[in-house]
Amino acid sequence: MKRTAILLSAVYFLFYNISCFAQQKSKPRPNIIFLLTDDHRWDALGAMGNRIIQTPNLDALAGRGILFKRAYVTTAICCVSRASILSGKYESRHKINDFSTDFSKQALSETYPALLKKAGYKIGFIGKFGVGAQNIPDTLFDYFAAEKTGQPVYELKNKSGNIIHHTDSVGKDITQFLGQFAGKEPFCLSVSFKAPHELDGNPPTYPVQQRYRDLYKNVSIPEPLTADPKYWNSFPDFFRTDQNIGRDRWKPLFATPELHQETVRNYYRLITGVDEVVGNLVAQLKELRIDENTIIIFMGDNGFSLGEHGLEGKWFGYEESIRVPMIISGASLNKKLKGKKSDQIALNIDIAPTILSLAGVAVPQAVQGKNLVEMTLKKSENRDDFFYEHTYLGSPRLPKVEGVVSRDFKYMKYIEHDYEELYDTKNDPHETTNLAKNEAYKAKLDQLRQRYGTLKESVK
Repeated sequence: MKRTAILLSAVYFLFYNISCFAQQKSKPRPNIIFLLTDDHRWDALGAMGNRIIQTPNLDALAGRGILFKRAYVTTAICCVSRASILSGKYESRHKINDFSTDFSKQALSETYPALLKKAGYKIGFIGKFGVGAQNIPDTLFDYFAAEKTGQPVYELKNKSGNIIHHTDSVGKDITQFLGQFAGKEPFCLSVSFKAPHELDGNPPTYPVQQRYRDLYKNVSIPEPLTADPKYWNSFPDFFRTDQNIGRDRWKPLFATPELHQETVRNYYRLITGVDEVVGNLVAQLKELRIDENTIIIFMGDNGFSLGEHGLEGKWFGYEESIRVPMIISGASLNKKLKGKKSDQIALNIDIAPTILSLAGVAVPQAVQGKNLVEMTLKKSENRDDFFYEHTYLGSPRLPKVEGVVSRDFKYMKYIEHDYEELYDTKNDPHETTNLAKNEAYKAKLDQLRQRYGTLKESVK
């Protein structure tokens, strides 16, 4: 009897595992939608604690998935960050450091869209590509709806000759893509909004959709602590110049309290416009009955200073510049991840390996990012810090900066001038006091200098 029971138990165990394996094999690969906003700072989202901005649909995504409270970019400028997102590599490795350099044929073949296509996914791209200018790879995609320019305008002319806002055009193309590809082969759709990026010009402007032009008009926008002129005046001479792009763009948008109010309102209006498109997208997924097998990933390509430190824009190593919103959401995620708020350091270079892993596609060895889902489930090692680099242009327009961002401290070095910054971001989150010359922090400074040298070599 005992031997029979053992035999029956072994047979049951075998058939149970075969059944589980078969179910796993038969489970369809997930559809993946990656949504990218442009110049979207970490705290311009209701789910991140902003009580003014209206982003109910993005907040709902966060509620159904993982909200990364400490997400960053490794370089805060559109072209470099987007190359890092597509490739999973630091600028030091992918070597795209300007607005004209394209992916080489080999490098393009190692981006997540190309690898997914090779694995049988249908791939689409909508919006601003943002990497290169001469050879934007439209033929790689099964569906491509993007201007072949570095920076699209906000007001586009459609086939009927009518003007359509870029955000609305993106929404229209999402609807068209889903209508064409939903319910067939698995797909990966990459969507890149221009919003809330300013429209470059002299002065820069924020063209918003007509229906949102009165939104927030009666709301008072708090002035940031570091908008006080003493913070701009504390910078060294090489930085504190009107030739600095961050200061040059600050003048027409933040030089008066009235300008500050209107600029931030317009910035928020553009983000709320994106949120509307996200809501329509989620509704269409449900209507098509593919929402249960679709994962949505959302993030900003870099942050944005709205007057902090007397600056407008990104580029430099301050939290407003390098920290972004990030969400992974979807019914097929592990139940433990639903409504999860993660304090782990997540990076833009993590997007490619995360997408590939979700699709069951091997991650190339040269990829430097991590699988964010595994990291959140504590199946891979957490980060304690990361390397930051921004070497486009140089002084005086954009002084080159590199450094180390850790959980509690930040070290930045302006490499053309050998000028250092050290911030205790745990106790000084607004980065008001540079501790680099404070003797009490000499040991910490030396430690981060050494770590900087180590990371600088490791990211190549």
